[in-house]
Amino acid sequence: MTRYLCIHSHFYQPPRENPWLEEVELQESALPYHDWNARITAECYEANACSRILDDKGFITDIVNNYVGISFNFGPTLLSWMERHDPKVYRLIQDSDRFSQEKFSGHGSALAQVYNHIIMPLANRRDKETQVIWGIRDFEYRFGRKPEGMWLPETAVDLETLEILVEHGIKFTILAPHQAKRIRKIGETAWQDVTGAKIDPRRAYACKLPSGKGVTLFFYEGPIAQELAFGTLLNNGETFANRLLSSAPEQLSEAQLINVATDGETYGHHHRFADMALAYCLHYVESKKLAKLTIYGEFLEKHPPMYEVEITEKTSWSCVHGIERWQNNCGCNSGAHPEWSQAWRKPLREAMDTLRDKLAAIYQKDIELYFSDPWQARNDYIDLVLDRSENSVDDFISAHATRSISAKEKIVALKLLEMERHAMLMYTSCGWFFDDISGIETVQVMQYAARAIQLARDLTGNDLEPEYIAKLVEAKGNLADYPNGAIIYEKLVRPMESTLVSVGAHFAIMSLFNHNGFNTNGDEEENELYCYTLHNDDYELITSGRNKVIIGKTGVKSKITLEEATVNFGMLYMGEHNLLGGVAPALRDEEAYALMKKEIKSAVMKGSIPEIISLIDRHFRTHDYSLKHLFKDDQRRILEQIVANTMKDTEAFFQQIYERYDPLMEILNEAKVPMPKALTAISGFILNNTLLKIMESDEFNAANLISLNAIIGEIKRRPVELDKNSLSLSANRAFSHLMERLMVAPRNEKALETVAGFIKIFTELALQPELWQAQNICFFLAQQTYPEMKKKAEAGDPHAKSWEKHFRELSGYLRVHLESSP
Repeated sequence: MTRYLCIHSHFYQPPRENPWLEEVELQESALPYHDWNARITAECYEANACSRILDDKGFITDIVNNYVGISFNFGPTLLSWMERHDPKVYRLIQDSDRFSQEKFSGHGSALAQVYNHIIMPLANRRDKETQVIWGIRDFEYRFGRKPEGMWLPETAVDLETLEILVEHGIKFTILAPHQAKRIRKIGETAWQDVTGAKIDPRRAYACKLPSGKGVTLFFYEGPIAQELAFGTLLNNGETFANRLLSSAPEQLSEAQLINVATDGETYGHHHRFADMALAYCLHYVESKKLAKLTIYGEFLEKHPPMYEVEITEKTSWSCVHGIERWQNNCGCNSGAHPEWSQAWRKPLREAMDTLRDKLAAIYQKDIELYFSDPWQARNDYIDLVLDRSENSVDDFISAHATRSISAKEKIVALKLLEMERHAMLMYTSCGWFFDDISGIETVQVMQYAARAIQLARDLTGNDLEPEYIAKLVEAKGNLADYPNGAIIYEKLVRPMESTLVSVGAHFAIMSLFNHNGFNTNGDEEENELYCYTLHNDDYELITSGRNKVIIGKTGVKSKITLEEATVNFGMLYMGEHNLLGGVAPALRDEEAYALMKKEIKSAVMKGSIPEIISLIDRHFRTHDYSLKHLFKDDQRRILEQIVANTMKDTEAFFQQIYERYDPLMEILNEAKVPMPKALTAISGFILNNTLLKIMESDEFNAANLISLNAIIGEIKRRPVELDKNSLSLSANRAFSHLMERLMVAPRNEKALETVAGFIKIFTELALQPELWQAQNICFFLAQQTYPEMKKKAEAGDPHAKSWEKHFRELSGYLRVHLESSP
């Protein structure tokens, strides 16, 4: 009988968005990328969409889309981020599912996932239902079809979860082998014990549920999954393939399903270049016809279950104690700090459970004033999460409201629904998975809890925070700076909290630096700022020497809850980082507002800084707002701008010194006399800075190459230490732009010559380039343009001959094999 091979990859990142901004902020630990989503997308998600197959000399012979040949699921919150921030990779993943349907008898490679990766057996039934419904609706929105299977976070399972999957049309899920309890052939009465991972994973199993319904379960090859995750199996694609095939001898009488499941990040993020091992494994198996590639849906259609199984409830794939890793100090951890305790998990779980129940009571009591079925409304709220447009909101309200509701009531209803959304986000499993309560994943779930608490306070006046923090005191950490959850909440969570007033403050400060292209004219055009819109009712900039003062009022509106407010602001900027100001809810008395403006303007005209500060204090009761109140990304941009402006003077001064003493440095070099450290430092600063400026020019061209080569000549004559990290980043960007221009005009010989010249720059400066995107373009041109230009060259076309010569140099540098081109 046929051997089938199915490799499943669970691609997932926890939601990382700032709950008040709905965007992921800068994460320094992910540098040089903006955040971990961006970094792992580059290392893994994009890499698997364009993975390389190499020949024995390390040259690229093919670039393939791994997703088309495997089974996979992506976390909905990750795809939501990707849709906004990396639409190219997002579309490649969507296309993969469509292409796979042609390969696998109409079945798509993609599976759905429980929405935000909560541990299902630890959730109440209502939350389980919402998580499954949201996961299915999100999948339908992104892949345009109903899902056949659904991934359970950490494969954590109980019978109630399986019942809910079946109720919503899910046909199968995937579990670890140790989660099976006993099996028997369908129609027989005797059960066979398979505890301890003794189940045969090479077939599908029917699982009868208490309701009388059933679901199909697949159990993956546990030992191979362990080797993939923690061993060296991915060092070689052929070894990977042979290890998989070894688990199913060809001589058996029934169809054999070799299936393995791991975190998708195994292929590229946890193990660098492992996407290539996966690509070659699939290629090796398929080209040599060693097994038929399949996915679970196709195999299930062709080979329905002949055996039934009972599961061990409340188990998972990543905790040998069941599901204790997400509620107790069971001993499961990363292993990085064996002396640390995870006793904090239990009080954190208890704090979240208590908060969830109190929030649910508020939600049900208040939403019933507007909606007939509170929990059906919450289940359907995913439609608004996916589409926040005005029409979508109106359709949602019309579908659920028991009567006509006012604009104010609509805001209340949306805030209640948002409160419940954050009450589910705060259960994202990563919050309990790692070693210490101060980890970024745990801080993130606390932020979601804080946002839910804030919404409850706004809606009811009842503050749930003191009780929540009191419980966090019991969650003891392992670090002296963060001894318990309450301290962490105060230091890392509370400072994140935003209001419409603080958003108005951010806008006012940013407008002083003219960032984000803010419109300050007070016309009909609105400003976009994260999940808010802003409209200036009044804005005036007054300058006095180097000092700037802005006074104004702006309307701030949440695109999520539609809540809005008007705020007044007064800001004094005295250059560099010296900024202070006040922001407050708008004065209703227009005469009082006009008087405030008049008094502050008068003080500015007099140039009296103390008087300006005194007036801001009097009218806003504070002048506490400064650069430290900016949201993280904009704060970084503003500070970099200030530093850059400051460095212009330094650069000009150093340039004068460099030019003045250049002849002396030349003589010292010729005489082999050691150069003074001060001159060496200044030379390094000037030459590195000049290289960076040339590489970062908007339109890099042949003239830039001449300039670069001239600077490289100077560097060779100086004992200069290059800033290779910064230069590599800039060079990579410049090279990518050149390759993109070549892609647009592939027959342009000048463009190709510039690319070839830039390659020599990499060599001269001994930089470590990131050639991935360039290789993709080169491979495409090798398939589409090279054959045509080669024929013309062979026919004697001089332009084509020159083009072919340069392209061969390029492909050789990028290690793209040309002879395989059609």
